[in-house]
Amino acid sequence: MGDYHQSRMKPLSKVVLLAALSFVPVLGGCKHKAASTAPAGPTESYTVRGEVISTDAKTGEVTLDHEAIPGFMEAMTMPYKLADRNVISELHPGDRISARLQVEKDSEGEYHHARLDQIVILAQARPDYKPTTQYNVPTAGQPVPEFALVNQNGKTIHLKDYRGKALLITFIYTRCPLADFCPKMSRNFAEINAALEKDPKAYAATHLLSISFDPAYDTPAVLKSYGGAYTGKYTKEKFEHWEFAAPKKDALEEMEHFFNVGVTPGDSSTLNHSLSTLLIDKDGRIAAWYPGADWKPSEVLDAMRRAG
Repeated sequence: MGDYHQSRMKPLSKVVLLAALSFVPVLGGCKHKAASTAPAGPTESYTVRGEVISTDAKTGEVTLDHEAIPGFMEAMTMPYKLADRNVISELHPGDRISARLQVEKDSEGEYHHARLDQIVILAQARPDYKPTTQYNVPTAGQPVPEFALVNQNGKTIHLKDYRGKALLITFIYTRCPLADFCPKMSRNFAEINAALEKDPKAYAATHLLSISFDPAYDTPAVLKSYGGAYTGKYTKEKFEHWEFAAPKKDALEEMEHFFNVGVTPGDSSTLNHSLSTLLIDKDGRIAAWYPGADWKPSEVLDAMRRAG
């Protein structure tokens, strides 16, 4: 393991990795098989985090030692082929990355065409640039700065306004085209919000806040329309328990860095970004951090009830 620059998070744009082999996940390992003739089925997505073991510029392959992928496979080391070979210059042995793993499941239940996109370098073993910003790694007990935001009603709010309650926050932008990124976070929040509405005591002790990192586009009017659609109440939504807000432009980078949200411009007005969801306790300290999209609403809901 190399010396990591742990606080640096660098999202990569236009990155797609293709697995070198088709595979079937099995308990205790990965069974390689010849390519199946069964028709391709739906694409499934998972979040993968791991360490780059080696890179080969001639073949465009990267070998990744990744952690267990819940619901898919145990931890293992596998080679992946880069679709864009130019990206290999940005990856080094020892780098730790997170990415979205997409695989196609055929009619026989076998997985093929594994590929990684939405890659974020969590820590570089050999920096090829001089870091100009530092990213915080959220830890339990860490005090949260009093960031100011503008909510869906055009009102300035502060995170300190929610002291005394368990506050769950996540980061999204309304134009996100990836179903298992921002839309998934909003669906998860909708599920949690609906469950809390059925529990008056927990409802009164908790609050939800979705924060956009695209304030130029996500104006209060846009956030109000987006939020009303996810709560299902549309124009009748009062946003008393689940709010949508965006930081002011001069506070955007500081907030991204503190909450470990990596964001870079993508194609056609899209943004490449990582995911970060946090539970803040009633004293304004981080109670739990949920990077990626693997967390389950039921587990977070239980944590909120305990923290509220």
